[in-house]
Amino acid sequence: MNKLNPRQNEAVRYTDGPLLVLAGAGSGKTSVITRKIAYLIEHLGIPGRHIAAVTFTNKAAREMKERVGRIVDRKLARGLIVSTFHNLGLNMIREEYTHLGYHPGFSIFDAEDAKALLRDLMLREASADAGDELNDVQMTISSWKSAMRGPAEAYSKAEDEREQRIAIVYKHYSEYLKAYNAVDFDDLILLPVQLFRTNPEVLAKWRRKIRYMLVDEYQDTNLCQYELVKMLVAERAAFTVVGDDDQSIYAWRGARPENLAQLKEDFPSLKIVKLEQNYRSTSRILRSANTVIANNPHVFEKALWSDHTIGDEIRIVRCRNEDAETERVATEILDQKLKKGLGFRDFAVLYRGNHQARLLEMKLQAYQIPYRISGGQSFFSKNEIKDAMSYLRLLINPDDNAAFLRVVNVPRREIGPRTLEQLSHYARARDVSLFRALSDMGAETHVTEKGLDRLRRFAHWVDATCECLHGENPVPVIKQLFTDIEYEEWLHQNSGTPKQAERRMENIWYLVDSIQRMLDDGKGTADELGIEDAITKLILRDMMEQREEEDDSDKVQLLTLHASKGLEFPHVFILGLEEEILPHRSSIEEGNIEEERRLMYVGITRAKETLTLTYAAQRRQYGEKLETIPSRFLDELPEDDVHWEGTGDLDVEANQKKGKATLSALLGDLGL
Repeated sequence: MNKLNPRQNEAVRYTDGPLLVLAGAGSGKTSVITRKIAYLIEHLGIPGRHIAAVTFTNKAAREMKERVGRIVDRKLARGLIVSTFHNLGLNMIREEYTHLGYHPGFSIFDAEDAKALLRDLMLREASADAGDELNDVQMTISSWKSAMRGPAEAYSKAEDEREQRIAIVYKHYSEYLKAYNAVDFDDLILLPVQLFRTNPEVLAKWRRKIRYMLVDEYQDTNLCQYELVKMLVAERAAFTVVGDDDQSIYAWRGARPENLAQLKEDFPSLKIVKLEQNYRSTSRILRSANTVIANNPHVFEKALWSDHTIGDEIRIVRCRNEDAETERVATEILDQKLKKGLGFRDFAVLYRGNHQARLLEMKLQAYQIPYRISGGQSFFSKNEIKDAMSYLRLLINPDDNAAFLRVVNVPRREIGPRTLEQLSHYARARDVSLFRALSDMGAETHVTEKGLDRLRRFAHWVDATCECLHGENPVPVIKQLFTDIEYEEWLHQNSGTPKQAERRMENIWYLVDSIQRMLDDGKGTADELGIEDAITKLILRDMMEQREEEDDSDKVQLLTLHASKGLEFPHVFILGLEEEILPHRSSIEEGNIEEERRLMYVGITRAKETLTLTYAAQRRQYGEKLETIPSRFLDELPEDDVHWEGTGDLDVEANQKKGKATLSALLGDLGL
């Protein structure tokens, strides 16, 4: 406790009622949460099993858990819940699935699983532009779930024909999920809320279980998450929430910074403690962040300050065009690395949209600068790879219900939700897997004749393929599998362009080649793998990739401003400080500049020592060079804290010489 500043100490020790901790960027909020957990356990004697701390990412939950483990006796902390919102909801559903009408072993559909189901449903609705509309439909249904709006309400409150059409898809989507004994990501919060509203006994049970609740990043909660917290804590009002309205940058996915203000109305005795001392950045960086964000209206006023030195001026660099901009960033990184003896990992380049990284990647490759892009799609999360992996899982374990449900209609075999629901009920009654249930004579009395015939034809084909897989050279059998099901033709029907379909099929063949390599590598040795071992290793690799730890190797970090939240770097570059990029064009058109300004604030406060902002005087769009307008946020920075470069005549030759000198220095440093 003696390591905490006075405001942090106050936040930790206050337990007389509901508490809102307004925690500015870099103000040590994680320390407050972890030490408060320790205080609740060790000083107030609340058993760990009756405390829940909730946040938004696995990384944040893991860090919190590790910190608590270092300061609290393991026995006392036993049963402590430290998890994401979605993990908490999942645990609730697992414990209460019977009340919700689900069965054990329910599947969780991720975004790609959900998208595949929605695409299929939209094609059935004869929606010609299903591909173009798909993301919009998925986001709309997600936003309705976040706002606790079911299909019937969504239809009755539809504002136009488009929303009515989406509400119909939403209805069928919900029916299919139930038939598959599956939930999607949004259901992990929505279902517990619906359960608590309709079943007071279950709610009372969870209130007894969670006597004190702590919530991190409260400004990112949506309506459904707010409701979940409110219902759990309403009886005792024993909670601490930590948040910063200035860092609310997820409105597009339902986050409501107004939930912070709503707390005061729902809990009039709410105490507010402000954490304004920043432990991350120089005073100049903080002053700039404060000045920019002051242009937004505020319910709660706060100003970050630091004991650190004043620090370097913030550099604003005007470049001729986007090529010169990325060239400048690449050479600056090399120049600073060599002059100051820094590591590549000390640098981060932030941008508004992923498309801005393409040219930058090419420049970094040209200068042989190692880099890592955060938030890219992993190979195993691609839809076609998930399909292929599900087929492989089914071949080595026909009892894998999740794999069966994923591929039984991919490509489409005209097997409807009613048929699957009938099979599901029968399989549960017999306590067998869906696949095994198909071979039972009794299935004929539970599943319609036409549906059962289609299912059995699929099952016979799986059996025959399994037999070949174990009796012949397995890789040609796997290749034949994709020919049998006409998967490539199905990709062409379900991809935006023929080129996209070809790329997706290439991914399948790459996966098959990986299996061949795994089988070849161990041939004739003690490590020789069978086909089941090879597929199991691939499944494990998939799981490991999903849980991949942060790459701590010496690389420049490239990431969007959204992905940078919660991170910090000694030296930060922010690209594209232009109107229609930052702030984004859609935000300008929608009049939503405040969220873009918060995004700028998040970007500024990632920097610990230096911050460089760049923009291009000209940018190519649709093959045409257009003059740009510098971002309004540049004019909002305090004049005394910034240094403008390149605003006079751009000395192209000088820049080229600087780049060459830096490269020569690097080659000399490497002894080349």
